[in-house]
Amino acid sequence: MKNVSLIFALVSSLAAFAASADMMVPMHVVNEKGIGASVGQVTLSESKYGLVFTPALNGLAPGLHGFHVHQNADCQPKEKDGKMVAALAAGGHYDPEKTDRHGTPWGDGHLGDLPPLFVDASGNATQPVLAPRLKMADMKGRSVMVHMGGDNHADHPAPLGGGGARMACGVVL
Repeated sequence: MKNVSLIFALVSSLAAFAASADMMVPMHVVNEKGIGASVGQVTLSESKYGLVFTPALNGLAPGLHGFHVHQNADCQPKEKDGKMVAALAAGGHYDPEKTDRHGTPWGDGHLGDLPPLFVDASGNATQPVLAPRLKMADMKGRSVMVHMGGDNHADHPAPLGGGGARMACGVVL
């Protein structure tokens, strides 16, 4: 009986360790023709404060960019209004509560709304961001997206924070 208890305790501790392991998301340039070159990766880490997204990206346009978790694990282009759109197969921002509202990462809008991604003058993004409402379990079957332009975390004056086209995407497996 002691052996069974010991084995159960060991398996339980290994399962907890595996659940807390970091996850790497390879990121690629996207455009209306498909998925392009690698721009690095984003590491997802669970903390007691929420999910931490740590980018190790390069070759991006300098400045602030919209940064989101999207509904589907697919970075392929898709047709909309007769035109191919970069990474549209990823769907919209992850919104399991169906709020249909863009907001802050700590607010009550889309669960996939993240703080903006900062890209330095050399085209590198390394500054982690915190998503306090997300957990690692939310990420399976989703994608991580970088948009051209900033994000004001509101639907006004422009929808979805005013962010631009999808420029980099990674699938979370």
